Amino acid sequence: MTEEICYSDATRLAELIRSKALSPVEVTTAFLDRIDAVNPRINAVVTLAEDALHRAREAEAAVIRGDELGPLHGVPFTIKDCIDTAGVRTTRGSKLFEDRVPKDDAPVVRRLKDAGGILLGKTNMPEFALWWETGNAVFGRTENPWMAGRSAGGSSGGEAAAIAAGLSPFGVGSDVGGSIRQPAGYCGIVGLKATHGRVPLTGHWPETLLRYMHVGPMGRSVRDVDLGLSIMSGPDGLDHYAGALPSYESRALDAPLPRLRIGWCAGGPFAPVAKEVQATVGEAASALEALGCEVEQTSLDTWTELDPQQLTMVIYASEGSHYLKPVIAGREEELSQPMRRRMAWSAPDFSDYLDALQKVEMLRQATAELFTEYDLLLCPTSPIPANPHDPISLEAGVMDFPPSTIHVDGQAVAGRNALRATIPADFTGSPAISVPFGWSSDGLPIGVQLIGPHLADALVLRAASALMGQGTAAGRHPPV
Repeated sequence: MTEEICYSDATRLAELIRSKALSPVEVTTAFLDRIDAVNPRINAVVTLAEDALHRAREAEAAVIRGDELGPLHGVPFTIKDCIDTAGVRTTRGSKLFEDRVPKDDAPVVRRLKDAGGILLGKTNMPEFALWWETGNAVFGRTENPWMAGRSAGGSSGGEAAAIAAGLSPFGVGSDVGGSIRQPAGYCGIVGLKATHGRVPLTGHWPETLLRYMHVGPMGRSVRDVDLGLSIMSGPDGLDHYAGALPSYESRALDAPLPRLRIGWCAGGPFAPVAKEVQATVGEAASALEALGCEVEQTSLDTWTELDPQQLTMVIYASEGSHYLKPVIAGREEELSQPMRRRMAWSAPDFSDYLDALQKVEMLRQATAELFTEYDLLLCPTSPIPANPHDPISLEAGVMDFPPSTIHVDGQAVAGRNALRATIPADFTGSPAISVPFGWSSDGLPIGVQLIGPHLADALVLRAASALMGQGTAAGRHPPV
């Protein structure tokens, strides 16, 4: 029964609790036991909420009394360690904040609790959420639950690994370059970055690059992230980016798809892309065509010309370093090696920075034009399945390791290429989702990504649900 509970999605658990087939205490205990048994091997959950069982007993009493129940009543959830949780340590993956305990919940956390959810704990991340692999000098490295020695992705890798391994049914991550979707693809779960402004950023740190930053739901199913978005979205009165968009309303996901126009690209601006990943994207295109969509291969030449990844090297390095320097001043020796390396990068000159900002505007315009031709875009989530861990030290102050690299069918490229397919939608603010669809030859999940026009979150979710149902990813569990 414990395994059945831990590999059920959040929506199903809420139904079983509401019908009294399961109790909140039974469910929460199952996940806590699973964390005890499995987390030492993957290091995904880094801090537990001490009151989880107390909250579960309160939720159980409400069921017994016949109280009105929220949509996640009695269902546990986890939160990335850069999002504030009242009374629960939130380290931001850094020795600079390792004893920090927030007084207040971030709005997304409070809304999940108000919906009846029970906070289980916090999940691992790289320092300051600014790396493409999950590990830090406070807690160490997170393992991919599908294969020891492989990355869980970053920066929401702890959250993705926890959900994939049955330590949590639902969670919240954040994304400024692919940090929800790339870990979701690496770990074989669903990760959504909704339209920018749908979900308030209040209580998320660092508070920089906010016009590209997203907080979003991660889960075992598309219906879970649909439900999560409906709970988490809407203005909070504090985040001005979230002031213009209404709350998202959950939609029926099982209706037949309309005849959508879908452009797909497995290479182009994402190259080099592993052959297995290219084949999986092609299979997803065929599946959408079989569902009645009008599917066409597209080159995305404008994305290639503008090179969104290079633009992040300029803009993120300029703005991120400027924001972080006063935070870390005098404590540089306490930074983990990846963050020290990032802070050591030479800042671009002002002309290059302005040129990059202009190119982002061109990217946004070009993408808007693409969506006059297509309803959705289909592309890889990452150019490769989960890569072996970077040969870097996570200890503070260590700088004697080579630059991060990944290998794409034997070709060595910079580690940041792991985010090459996810970065564009952060710049444009477009809704984008990763769903597990296929498998590599060595048994690692391969995710594919659907991207939609601004505000088309419901369409992206509906198409993702239909597509995931056609893949081969459902029903398998990691060997942990």
